[in-house]
Amino acid sequence: MAREIERKFLIVSDDWRSLVTRKVEIEDGILAVHEGRKIRVRLCDQKATLTVKGPRTGLVRDEFEYEIPLQDGRDLISKHRVGEILRKTRYFVPADDGLWSIDEYHGALTGLFFAEIELATEDTKIIKPTWVGREITGRKDYSQMSLITKIRDDGRMDQRYGSDIRSD
Repeated sequence: MAREIERKFLIVSDDWRSLVTRKVEIEDGILAVHEGRKIRVRLCDQKATLTVKGPRTGLVRDEFEYEIPLQDGRDLISKHRVGEILRKTRYFVPADDGLWSIDEYHGALTGLFFAEIELATEDTKIIKPTWVGREITGRKDYSQMSLITKIRDDGRMDQRYGSDIRSD
């Protein structure tokens, strides 16, 4: 069974930018969410993937990801998504303890950055770089579905939420 073990953090400075080795543009569309489970379609690098994620237990969750035809991915996102499409740039920053991914959101979520690191085991130790702030792993208010619900019908961020998800 495929498992995802990751930790997620807020960003406190731009010091990571000079360390970036690669970046990709991503579009995510959530198809379904139920009790911590999620089905997502992602478009990235002219490929589409369908991902099924189970509920989180600590740092671990089941994750099944399958490449699907690009046009199927586009159709699923345009016709069957729940809420807005999340658009982001993902930057990759290597470090001694692994590869960090920094997501910079666009559109209504412009100005929102998260850092993630995938781990081999739950007890893998990490050394937080100076640009990494408060840990938000497993916090529902920082989940993709939660972010989508904070976008108003006019495509803007509901200002009641803007500052609490953008600061450390």
